Amino acid sequence: MNITNLFDPCLIGDIELKNRIVMAPMTRSRSDNEEHAATELTAKYYGQRATAGLIVTEGTVISEDAVGFPNVPGIFNQEQVEGWRLITSAVHEKGGKIFAQLWHTGANSHPDHHNGLAPLAPSAYNPNIKVFSPTGFKESETARAMTLEDIKKTVSDFKKATINAFEAGFDGVELHGANGYLLQQFFSKNSNFRTDEYGGSVENRARILFDILDELKDVVDIKRVAIRLNPSLNGIMGISVDDETIKLYDYIVNRLNDYGLAYIHLIEPFTDVTAIPEAIQEIAKHFRKIYKGTIIINRAFNKETATKVLSDGDADLVSFGVPFIANPDLVERFRTNAVLNAPDQNTFYTPGEKGYTDYPSLSK
Repeated sequence: MNITNLFDPCLIGDIELKNRIVMAPMTRSRSDNEEHAATELTAKYYGQRATAGLIVTEGTVISEDAVGFPNVPGIFNQEQVEGWRLITSAVHEKGGKIFAQLWHTGANSHPDHHNGLAPLAPSAYNPNIKVFSPTGFKESETARAMTLEDIKKTVSDFKKATINAFEAGFDGVELHGANGYLLQQFFSKNSNFRTDEYGGSVENRARILFDILDELKDVVDIKRVAIRLNPSLNGIMGISVDDETIKLYDYIVNRLNDYGLAYIHLIEPFTDVTAIPEAIQEIAKHFRKIYKGTIIINRAFNKETATKVLSDGDADLVSFGVPFIANPDLVERFRTNAVLNAPDQNTFYTPGEKGYTDYPSLSK
């Protein structure tokens, strides 16, 4: 039965959501403390937005090696776990559900984040992008190719971060496999030139994802694990579609059917790919035919277009990013057709309350 209402409840795995409006993961760079831990201010921010059916946190780094932005929170030590417990408590007290997005930036980092060492990536390549170092934007540099031991450690880091997330009270975790970061760097021919079991064929380039999932299903309920993918990312973050992009993502999503995940979180193309035959033009429509589980779709939706993608049956939930920054009560504004607050882009990544917890809700 097709769903036409954003406000209908939804089941993901064994978790009941009160609506189909998801707060998408968005880097906000407010963990400007020595521990890079979430704080009471972070808890206020997420608590304000707990009317979403599901919140997916900002990208949360799984290790020191994973860092690629300043002031982003981690989830690899006990201080960080305690910080995140503030957030999960705040959201749960208001009846919300929240997943932690687990993140490794790979080559999209800078030596300044790693005591002068080049960041780790599948291969020694330079994404040729501007990266956000502790002292401002800088040109990216050539990454270090991961050894097999590095890959094994990274899989272990994802596992430990997942265990930490559940200890912190999260309802689940979402692996960040999108937007040009480490997992997508393994998937893409633009960034993976390996000749071992993690390079070359579609199956090999996808291997790390399934290594991680196989480790996770031994320690947590796999129905509380999800993955985010951006199959038609092109010309952004050093990633472009290639002649095997469709084959690779079809393989990944087909195989994900065997895992019984909470959901897959897909992103429609960031750029116009209509002239690129190797790109998937309509992500939700394409993967609805392949994936048997729950699909969240993302990318510049509004209430009307979100309602349509649900009523067409192409997705089960829709995630919203920037609208949630400026509208903590986005669900109620959609419900009442109220005017949305405009976001202040100048405060997206700056420390403090301004542009973070001071946007007005309808009740104020």
